[in-house]
Amino acid sequence: MKKQSLVCASILAMAAATSASAADLAARPAFPNTPTPSPAVIALYDWSGFYAGVNGGWGSSHNSWDFLGSIPEGSHDATGGTVGGQIGYRWQFGNTVLGLEGLGNWADLSGSNVSIANPGTTNHTNIDGFGLLTGQIGYSAGNVLLYAKAGAAVVGSTYRITNSAGFLGDADTTRWGGTAGAGLEISLTPNWSAGIEYDHVFMPASDVSFATGLGNDRIRQDFDLVTARLNYKFGWPLASK
Repeated sequence: MKKQSLVCASILAMAAATSASAADLAARPAFPNTPTPSPAVIALYDWSGFYAGVNGGWGSSHNSWDFLGSIPEGSHDATGGTVGGQIGYRWQFGNTVLGLEGLGNWADLSGSNVSIANPGTTNHTNIDGFGLLTGQIGYSAGNVLLYAKAGAAVVGSTYRITNSAGFLGDADTTRWGGTAGAGLEISLTPNWSAGIEYDHVFMPASDVSFATGLGNDRIRQDFDLVTARLNYKFGWPLASK
């Protein structure tokens, strides 16, 4: 009887010791020297900073001429290519991006129509170049930037009148107006980005004087531009999240 009691007591003691050891092992990490993983760091593009680049594309200008300001001579579209460059600076606040940009382009947008008031003459328009000074507001989705822009425009144009015998007279003008547009830009590398942009340029009606005997015309002008852009951003810091 005593032997049976001793055996039972031994079995109970061993069971208690085994349970305690198992609990102690469960409480200990399997690899006590393994470091705790750090939270993942996600790099986000920051559009802040200076940038400069080139652009090129296509434009179409609508031009209406009125002889002496009141006699319609008709309208024509002046179309062609354009190429130039831009420089600017952007600030990013969260997903909002603000910016300022100056753009200067050479252009060759030309067109003509036979005058309604004087069918013996033809009116020609050529846009030689333009500049845009604009402010931007945009939304950043990582390395994709969607933005709108608006500001001032300056346009250099040449107007010419010809007849069947050839040249009659011309006038060169530099006129100020306004512009509004929108664009999409995508970062390709930490420094390079590419995009596409649309701009509408509108000019106030202006009196243009030609050679003696040709009088003057009031010319109304506006045009649309679609350009591809390539920018280099200086610095291009990354933000962490």
